[in-house]
Amino acid sequence: MSRSSGIITFLLCTLLSSASALADTFVGKVLDETGAPLAGATVKADGSGTAVATDLDGRFRLTVGDRQSVKAYVSYIGYITNSTILKSDNGGRANTIRLNPDLTALNEVVVTATRTPKALKDAPVVTRLISAEEIKKSDATNIQDLLTEELPGLEFGYAMTQETSLSMSGFGGNAILFLVDGERLAGETMDNVDYNRLNLENVGQVEIVKGASSALYGANAVGGVVNLISKESREPWSVNLNSRYRDVGKEWRAGGDINFNSNRWNSNTTVQYSTSETVKLTDAFDTESAIHNIFGGNTLNVKERLTFRAGDALRLIARGSYFDRVSNRANYDDHYHDYSGGLRGVWQIDGTQNLELSYSYDRYDKSRYVGGLRTHDHDYSNRQNIVHALYTKFWGANGLTAGADFMHDFLNTYQFKDNADHSQSTMDAFVQFDYNPQPWLNLVASVRDDYFSESDNNAVTARLAAMFKPAPMTLRASYSGGFRAPTLKEMYMNFDMAGIQMIYGNPDLKPERSHNFNVAVERGGHVRHLWLAGSYSTTVSGYYNYYDRRITTADFPGDSENEAGAIYANEDGVRVAGLDVNLRYRTIHGIGASVSYNYLHVGGRSVDSQFSQPRPHSATWRLDFDRQLCSLYRLYAGISGRYLGKPDSNLATDGAYSIWKLTLRQTVGRGININFIIDNLFNYKPKVYYWNSAPTTGLTWSVGVSLDVNDIFK
Repeated sequence: MSRSSGIITFLLCTLLSSASALADTFVGKVLDETGAPLAGATVKADGSGTAVATDLDGRFRLTVGDRQSVKAYVSYIGYITNSTILKSDNGGRANTIRLNPDLTALNEVVVTATRTPKALKDAPVVTRLISAEEIKKSDATNIQDLLTEELPGLEFGYAMTQETSLSMSGFGGNAILFLVDGERLAGETMDNVDYNRLNLENVGQVEIVKGASSALYGANAVGGVVNLISKESREPWSVNLNSRYRDVGKEWRAGGDINFNSNRWNSNTTVQYSTSETVKLTDAFDTESAIHNIFGGNTLNVKERLTFRAGDALRLIARGSYFDRVSNRANYDDHYHDYSGGLRGVWQIDGTQNLELSYSYDRYDKSRYVGGLRTHDHDYSNRQNIVHALYTKFWGANGLTAGADFMHDFLNTYQFKDNADHSQSTMDAFVQFDYNPQPWLNLVASVRDDYFSESDNNAVTARLAAMFKPAPMTLRASYSGGFRAPTLKEMYMNFDMAGIQMIYGNPDLKPERSHNFNVAVERGGHVRHLWLAGSYSTTVSGYYNYYDRRITTADFPGDSENEAGAIYANEDGVRVAGLDVNLRYRTIHGIGASVSYNYLHVGGRSVDSQFSQPRPHSATWRLDFDRQLCSLYRLYAGISGRYLGKPDSNLATDGAYSIWKLTLRQTVGRGININFIIDNLFNYKPKVYYWNSAPTTGLTWSVGVSLDVNDIFK
């Protein structure tokens, strides 16, 4: 730090700090990012060598000498060491220190890869984790914003009617299973779920497993699983209020997150509302561009999660949510609604057995309004009822997991003949054995059978994963099967697509199948050098996925000119191979760096279309500084970016491009957070706005404020 910047920091901290009486005792508590106490954390005073450990409630009492304040290092295994300024007890008011998970230490717990909790470093299948702290720093509104910034090999674009289309590792949105706390979502548009439903207001972490995962999750887990996991605060109460303004489209976002926690009850209520105006990308006479405007609109998300602890062994979790989105088009408005609810019971039978039972309901509706009146010519309603059971049993380090599901799927849509409706029941059962013969060897085997009533099809899938730990590395290898059953839409569609052609369903479709092979090498550790002291992790993984009987549309001549068009059919397989490289490093002084790179090769019949075009090369990166500069001021400054190479396609595209982002986040006093972001830092603009072009008009900025009300009043 230069002398001038040091003087500025000193003056700023002096202005923010108030004088207190001399004292030699500093009291406080150490919490994790959810507010849970960390027992056994170390609090060490700088310069004196004095150190204490926190008790079972995360509390500590540190005696140093006659000082108004003291700089201390707070550390805990699996968490980033926090350099903070402790103030004297000042009449008994405690210092509160929060520690964030250190992903480079790989000790954070994940559940998606095996459906049972495991430390990230012990998961036999490569899992990418995005923590609550990373979500906060990204200032993302929904899962689309977050994944775009964090994951290479993934791209969101537009499809017809300007709905969002996903391409991930060569697969489209209907081959990637999105879950919320392990639960499926109803509804789709252009083969993608409504990503606007997946806001991040109450999300504690996001877990991504690439490759087939149908042996645990069934249909649609052909190319991967993305699981959003809700956070659970353990503080007596917490309230967060936040708002953000973005200049492009005059976009406003406002939200709130309210938690109450007693001995038996925990309530989490979240609300998020956003609105934006239509953004003009190019003039209508630009005949080369496929998209001329980004339509505006508004979105409302309301969620409630209520947990009741009936005893030490039994938890009951009730949830409900309401979603409303309006997309303002040139001549009409499209309205989207979702009503979701569920009840889950988790019973810890004893120290070795656990039983989980749940019921969930999800209803997703779409409708069109012209001149403020509902037309009923684009009505759509998808309703899902799901009953789920999961049992786990452990013998020492070994475990057995068994489960079963029943789902009733109902669909009524304007794309069926005479606006008819169809339904289907799905039943499945699966079992997994987790075998740990040695501390350095883990084998996991899974098998599952799914049955679909309407198509009278069943699919058996399996997975075998092995993890070997020759110090100081970790080696992973796995085979996993995947499948996607034909949807009701693909079996029964009878739709006139704007007079261009008819599209017909096919009840004789067979399930898509995939066979995924993955090998990964991982190494993590610590650097002891004085100025570079910190932790790092490196992961290199290669994968090969053979995707067979892909469901797509083929020419359908019909018996007359009126019947000619396209029909859903199974086609030959697609071969997808790729390489992922992830490098992370963070020092105890607050400096961090990360780089992720993806190489993708698609062989056989291409999975690309005019909407989804796989790119052979893509990357994301971040360099940041995050540190508590004094007791009342914390600074996070980061520069990040993403690169997308030119697609292997003859379809129109703007080629390779990169977009950079500057983020400044300041925490002032207790719980006042101010964000300032400059996106598209170097003012990139596509020459042609195609379906997968960056939908940007150049440099944009946003400013936001987040208030942790409970911290302000501490």
